[in-house]
Amino acid sequence: MMERVTIRLPSQQVAMLHKLVEAGEFPTVSEAIRYSVRELIEKHANRVIMDSEQISFKM
Repeated sequence: MMERVTIRLPSQQVAMLHKLVEAGEFPTVSEAIRYSVRELIEKHANRVIMDSEQISFKM
């Protein structure tokens, strides 16, 4: 199941998202944003999980 999240972006970033779609890089702007979020999570998730576990052990 997907949830809707509303964000505000500078118009230049929105324009670039549309250009990526027009260039065929992504089928939709939503898919481009989902891809970016997945990449962000993959890059930072392990550190965040480790940090939160360290906090739990200290309590």
